[in-house]
Amino acid sequence: MKIYHGSINIIKRPIYGYGNPYNDYGLGFYCTDDKELAKEWSVTYDLDGYANEYEIDLSNLKVIDLSKKPYSILNWLAILLKNRTFKSKSPLAEEAKDYILSHYLIDYSDIDVMIGYRADDSYFSFARDFISGTISYRQLANALKLGNLGKQIVLLSKKAFEAVRYIDNEPVDTIEWFPKKEKRELTAKKDYFDVNRNQRKKNDIYIINIIDEKMEANDERLQ
Repeated sequence: MKIYHGSINIIKRPIYGYGNPYNDYGLGFYCTDDKELAKEWSVTYDLDGYANEYEIDLSNLKVIDLSKKPYSILNWLAILLKNRTFKSKSPLAEEAKDYILSHYLIDYSDIDVMIGYRADDSYFSFARDFISGTISYRQLANALKLGNLGKQIVLLSKKAFEAVRYIDNEPVDTIEWFPKKEKRELTAKKDYFDVNRNQRKKNDIYIINIIDEKMEANDERLQ
């Protein structure tokens, strides 16, 4: 499988145990299988970057994809809440955070590679609205598909780091790619705030329903 890592640096050998432990899925090497996304992720408003290309054999690795069954968005959200800083702005949000962590957090300590939505500013704001009770579970699921913000492929274990092989890199010009990065974000936010696209529907499930009805991870309504 070919994967790409966008960075302001050329990274020929990813270092296990190095990086920010407060990323979406904790300490790991964050990649994508979409070279265009890697290019966007590599630049800042004033710095060029590199789309680093790698090859990895997943056949002997333990891999979970949080966007596919048997996992649900709430499993993804629980991992996000465990690793990212989240300040509760209401008693409901605090209760929701505790409930999600206690009922939907999976043990991924022995997982080599994790695949799932990336929680950039847009996705994280969508998740925050759900926890606060502003949007329903269905609306959150729809929001995570807006703007084609992409999935992450995250190398977590030492075994995964040993399985990845550097191939090449492509320089990325911020003048060309930073506007594309911003446009993708703005498109996702614009679609999210489109009232007709995102209006409430009868029988929508909100976080308060999930808590009050004690919905578990295998509840068919959450699949």
